Amino acid sequence: MISAFASTWKVPELRERILFTLAMIVLVRLGVHVTLPGVDSSVIDEFLKQKQAMGGDDSGSASIGTMLTIFSGGGLTQMGVFALGIMPYISASIMMQLMTAVVPKLAKLSREDGGRQKITQYTRFATIVIALVQGYLLAISLNNPGNIPGLQGIEQVAATHGELVPNYGWVFIFTTVVTIVTGTLLLMWLGDQITERGLGNGISIIISVNIISALPGALGIAWQTLVVGDAGAPAAAFLVFLVAFLIGVIAAVIAITQAQRRIAIKYAKRVVGRKQYGSDQVQYLPLKVNYAGVMPIIFATAILSLPPFLFSQLHNLEMFKDWDWLIKSQELFRQDNVWFYVISGVMIFFFSYFWVATMFQPSEISENLKRSGGYVPGVRPGKPTADFLDFTMTRLTFAGSIFLSIIFVLPWFVSLMPLIFMSKKLDLMVTSFFGGTSLLILVGVLLDMMRQVETHLLQRNYDGFLRKGKLKGRYDKLQQNGATASSNVTLYLIIFMAVILVLGAASWFAN
Repeated sequence: MISAFASTWKVPELRERILFTLAMIVLVRLGVHVTLPGVDSSVIDEFLKQKQAMGGDDSGSASIGTMLTIFSGGGLTQMGVFALGIMPYISASIMMQLMTAVVPKLAKLSREDGGRQKITQYTRFATIVIALVQGYLLAISLNNPGNIPGLQGIEQVAATHGELVPNYGWVFIFTTVVTIVTGTLLLMWLGDQITERGLGNGISIIISVNIISALPGALGIAWQTLVVGDAGAPAAAFLVFLVAFLIGVIAAVIAITQAQRRIAIKYAKRVVGRKQYGSDQVQYLPLKVNYAGVMPIIFATAILSLPPFLFSQLHNLEMFKDWDWLIKSQELFRQDNVWFYVISGVMIFFFSYFWVATMFQPSEISENLKRSGGYVPGVRPGKPTADFLDFTMTRLTFAGSIFLSIIFVLPWFVSLMPLIFMSKKLDLMVTSFFGGTSLLILVGVLLDMMRQVETHLLQRNYDGFLRKGKLKGRYDKLQQNGATASSNVTLYLIIFMAVILVLGAASWFAN
């Protein structure tokens, strides 16, 4: 594996793609820390310092704030120009993907020549609409920033350090909406550039970088909780256990993500010219155990994040002040409530089967096999083959749903472990790396990047990451069609990264 990493720099095209991707990542992270016009950045800095010193956030909206941090990379709490991150594009993509599977006209369009490009255009138009709505809601919420997930308690900081938005008005709202929408579209463009000229899927890489950007803050919170505190030797031993446990969880997630049921496919005997095809030829149809991926968790978390927000907004109204059941209902959806995870588990099961039923089409697969002369040994072609594939996928989906439910509950379970020897729980920002959406996305993106790098290496007669066999996956879909960036562009990007690094180091030493 070490030789494979060393060989990546021996392939000029691969080296240029890696450098280009790194330069785009620098631009993404730079936009997160550029504060919106009209927002006092000193108030945000002081709030984040106090939040880390207290060991994180254990409020009822902590889970919502953590999910928003995943897709915005801290841009929401930093109030940067990338405050919404890539969330509008992800929402639009999921919506169009579901509509393509449900609406017959869109399904027909996706199978036509150039149909995918049309659906991509529709997705981008939907992204603009969603970004406008979310940007406006965020702009008007800055008048009372304590209601924004992840910024609870900033009013106390603003009382001593000044208002977060000194000159709030319609000019500020208009400027903020335009800036946020522009930032979202710029992120979408950067993702397309990474996909075309860089390494891996650009949107997925941006999300992964945003997740990893929360790691230093999570380590600082863990240090404040387990080392700086008065827990003593048990806390230090628990910290070592957490590192080992994290490695085991990552290994298990990789194993389940790669796991698949291979259905043997044989082809009827055919004679083309002087060559004979089929008969003894056996191919395999891979069915993934976790076919739905991370989508059920995203759906469940997004839906469960709406009720507490709506209940809190209603309770702030004068006519609903005396409605105690709103407070009790809001407590039901807290991230430290058992019922929250019970409801989440049920929803994950539902959305796992919903996603598979929407995206996996056994009848279409059976018909394609029948046309090409393929069949499953022991199963008649046509409808019996479709029923067999549907039955097999149903059992695999059940196992995948259990896996997703365990992964979703795992961060909460890890956060409760310190209660054995101390009176404080671990912050959700720390435990989110032990499961949930963050870990699944990271594992999936890194595996795809390794497959693509291995493809480049094998094509040029270098050894891959594994001595025996290859990383499982579809290699043909990992190849970029776009040309790499020119040498001059790569050189300018390297110089730009160096300047940013020097300025960042100078600013750190100055502070």
